[in-house]
Amino acid sequence: MPLTDAQDIADLLNETRTIALVGISDRPDRPSYGVMKTLQDHGYRVLPVNPQIAGEHVHGEFVWASLSDIGVPIDMVDIFRRSEAAGDAVDDAIAAGAKAVWMQLAVINEAAAARAEAAGLKVVMDRCPAIEIRRLRLDPVTNRSAGAQ
Repeated sequence: MPLTDAQDIADLLNETRTIALVGISDRPDRPSYGVMKTLQDHGYRVLPVNPQIAGEHVHGEFVWASLSDIGVPIDMVDIFRRSEAAGDAVDDAIAAGAKAVWMQLAVINEAAAARAEAAGLKVVMDRCPAIEIRRLRLDPVTNRSAGAQ
């Protein structure tokens, strides 16, 4: 079952340090562009992935063509792809050894979620980490809720 409980989502965001963002755009009007900046502002290292703009930079980070090209441990893969295309990104996340996959708002792929869970990954679907950070009032330095110890 994908994570839906606020505490489970807060725990995931707290234990995450490195996020690969699949489907990044270099266009400031696109949601992925703003989400990447918000995640960086909260102390996450965000590694953008998009084969169309590979080799360029977004928010100071080199854009990778694929997850397999990154070569550093990935805690979470944030997926900005259509639901039908999310399965490939989930399979790549499993192969890359990610600990979690996060499918963005309106991205729902039950079969891909089941594959990720079977491989031991945590799964979030149809949510945005930037929205969850604000909703859970996570501190930008510690990524813990304001009332947490």
